[in-house]
Amino acid sequence: MATLGDVIQKSAASEASPDQHIRSFSVQLSPTSRGARLARLLATEQLHSWGLALDPARQIVAELAANAATHSRVPGRDFRLTLYVVADTLRIEMTDTCGERIPRIQSPASDAESGRGLVLVEALADRWGVAQGPRPRKVVWAELNLSPEHGNAQTCDGCDRAFRAPRPGRCRDCRNPRPERPRS
Repeated sequence: MATLGDVIQKSAASEASPDQHIRSFSVQLSPTSRGARLARLLATEQLHSWGLALDPARQIVAELAANAATHSRVPGRDFRLTLYVVADTLRIEMTDTCGERIPRIQSPASDAESGRGLVLVEALADRWGVAQGPRPRKVVWAELNLSPEHGNAQTCDGCDRAFRAPRPGRCRDCRNPRPERPRS
């Protein structure tokens, strides 16, 4: 029996041309504040190992993981973080087993201490949404364009690897120095 992850991987692979490199990472985590924190830390490490900009992706992961651990918590059922890079798109997915609770953007009071997570996701992501999985699952997903023509993406001079916010150091692929931020 195919899982939702299998279906997404197959559709991602069919949309990619043969010369494109598809990368993916997936981990199952407990629906606790510790699990949400671990999701952010593991995503940060994975993005770093792929040579991708950490933000805004890690902020999106933090918000989606916090929502999965807080609003979609079912005792004994974990949530799953999945990251895909296909062509010039990073897809972040948070799968939980609370499919009947569909997240919606709220307009919290100005003094409210919570309720702004999806507002941030909508502001940071190029696209986001919710997909129903096999019952009782749902997937909350967000996508970021990684191509140089979007945002502040740049490419490495040595290997043409795309990355967003330039940071000092060397490219993880070809070890060439990364360009520094332009000074205003």
